[in-house]
Amino acid sequence: MDLFDYMRETAQETEAPLASRLRPRTLEEVVGQRHILGRDKLLYRAIRADKLGSVIFYGPPGTGKTTLARVIANTTSAEFKQINATVAGKKDMEEVVREAKAALGMYGRKTILFVDEIHRFNKGQQDYLLPFVEDGTLILIGATTENPYFEVNGALLSRSRIFELKPLEKDDIKELLKRAVRDKERGMGAYRAAIDEDALEFLADVANGDARAALNAIELGILTTDRGADGLIHIDLAVAQECIQKRAVRYDKSGDNHYDTISAFIKSMRGSDPDAAVYYLARMLYAGEDIKFISRRIMICAAEDVGNADPQALTVAVSAAQAVERIGMPEAQIILAQAAAYVAAAPKSNAACTAIFEAMKTVEETRTMPVPVHLQDKHYQGAEKLGRGTGYLYAHDYPNHYVKQQYLPDGLTERHFYRPSENGYEKQIKEWLEFLKEQADEED
Repeated sequence: MDLFDYMRETAQETEAPLASRLRPRTLEEVVGQRHILGRDKLLYRAIRADKLGSVIFYGPPGTGKTTLARVIANTTSAEFKQINATVAGKKDMEEVVREAKAALGMYGRKTILFVDEIHRFNKGQQDYLLPFVEDGTLILIGATTENPYFEVNGALLSRSRIFELKPLEKDDIKELLKRAVRDKERGMGAYRAAIDEDALEFLADVANGDARAALNAIELGILTTDRGADGLIHIDLAVAQECIQKRAVRYDKSGDNHYDTISAFIKSMRGSDPDAAVYYLARMLYAGEDIKFISRRIMICAAEDVGNADPQALTVAVSAAQAVERIGMPEAQIILAQAAAYVAAAPKSNAACTAIFEAMKTVEETRTMPVPVHLQDKHYQGAEKLGRGTGYLYAHDYPNHYVKQQYLPDGLTERHFYRPSENGYEKQIKEWLEFLKEQADEED
């Protein structure tokens, strides 16, 4: 390192954004990701032992992918090189490979190559790295916000272990914010700031698991807020809202307001009011509600309240749930709005819901009667000798693929559980079932 490199690094340490200055330098400083960095977890042990193989870190922005790479850089005895796939070209990779070969040949030292945004590399660029990962010239660390199973070559995936980083928990964000306010060496401690508890709660909640967003907000708040009469910079709720440009919404995810809002959302869909459904959806999304939780409620409503009046509603809801998990926010709000509006506008029937509840009650309250003999399985050894399946009428051998025979057990033959409504497609179901029974009665 020459004098200019040293001066540049020194300047970066003091003038870089807070989120960059506060990056953990050791495993002990890392906050969150306990599912992969707990002391008994493979990744933690591999980093501590400096025995890391090629890995890909996958997760949303602000969850610590680059941070983990920096920790590894500070821990390993191997050479550490970093490139960003958004700007790096083949020449950059060739230079890294040349230096890695030299380090391995001359000093027996391995080289770790950290590729940020690895999904930005095209197939040819990813293929170029493959033989050097294969022969051990490079240990690859890739970081991506996109699903690596879609964006990274299968050959590289097969030679790497994938670790998924999850959005930080609210308490993790609060810990980082407190560290930022108090740390005099790398944080904002020298500014003598204090943060109110409600402002801390708000920033930790609205950051939605993104540490960088929370730290950027607290840095802006401290740098732009005048000192109070006591000489301290006070970060209250109003300052927190302003520095992250978002108004605090009264919405406690574990309190009454959470349950009231989700209740109103469901009842609006059930009540066929898409305007109200989308409004309550917006309130939940604005407050940072879990999109997976919302999508589950839409699926339940599609089955419970729409049912067979529009069987497509459940398909739309399930597809939306899968899509929001793959895509994430902010685009997921569009998908959720489409699904909620569809379910709200669909014709309604709870006939299937009522049917299963009545059937469950009947099973609970009545003696379990044998399955009618003609419906029993006759394919296992000895079944035919016992008369199992005898007399069964194969429906496809009859007109309209229907034949009248007993399906319910003795004692329940007059019970009706599913009563199709007159709404939507279920009206056609009802008419079809009535037609089949009328035809069968005429034949009798």
